[in-house]
Amino acid sequence: MPTPDAVPSAPDRPATWRLAVVGILGGLLSGLFGVGGGIVMVPLLILLAGMDQRRASATSLAAIVPTALAGSIAYLVNGQVDLLAALLVALGGIVGGWIGATLLARLPLEWLRWLFIALLVVVAIRLALGSPDRAADPVPLEPGPALGLVALGLVVGIASGMFGVGGGLIMVPAFITLFGLGDLIAKGTSLVAMIPTAVSGSTRNVRGGLVDLRSAIVVGIAATLAALPGVALAFLIPPVVGAWLFAALLIVAAVQLSVRAVRARRARPA
Repeated sequence: MPTPDAVPSAPDRPATWRLAVVGILGGLLSGLFGVGGGIVMVPLLILLAGMDQRRASATSLAAIVPTALAGSIAYLVNGQVDLLAALLVALGGIVGGWIGATLLARLPLEWLRWLFIALLVVVAIRLALGSPDRAADPVPLEPGPALGLVALGLVVGIASGMFGVGGGLIMVPAFITLFGLGDLIAKGTSLVAMIPTAVSGSTRNVRGGLVDLRSAIVVGIAATLAALPGVALAFLIPPVVGAWLFAALLIVAAVQLSVRAVRARRARPA
């Protein structure tokens, strides 16, 4: 008898075209906004592929690895990546991910979840009202900004571990509003920074039997191919329009988290 976490048998596996749709939409968002694409891929894997929340999240994270790599290369070729900033954020993210996973198992998350939702809304408003620059100046090599980047990584890792939200939703607005990066270099740096976290998490999930490898491969290939047109769109769209679109993405993420919070509260025993 198969275990609950076993990969489904062939007849139960979702159609390839459904997985391709998930990957295309996630890849476009990844390239366009510098995010992992999980904000779209996870709910679509649940709706179109019939996965549960845990398997959808794990499969999406595995598919993000090649997607983020392809998008990173495209931004890097165009000189829109701050490698040092990405490294510092990644270092903080590794520690933050462990902290987030630990807190997830120990803390009541309801009030933290709503605070995080409020943060996403505030950041969305800030982006919509601001005027992002397309300048590609890197973060200065000084102790203050360097420590700030590590701290950002900690926040990103904790949020990812506790709320299942990709780091790009936090990193890109922070790079723009706190560190003064241009919108393109913020997106490229975000994609590079999330690669080690995605690899680490996916390795753990594969060992735990949570990833549908066949689905992850199909979604990953489709997303990788779609990430390159997404990067091209990022270069074509004016910064102000890009900021509005990213703000809309943050609102979508806030709505998704709100729905999960309400459902979790209703599911608790009285």
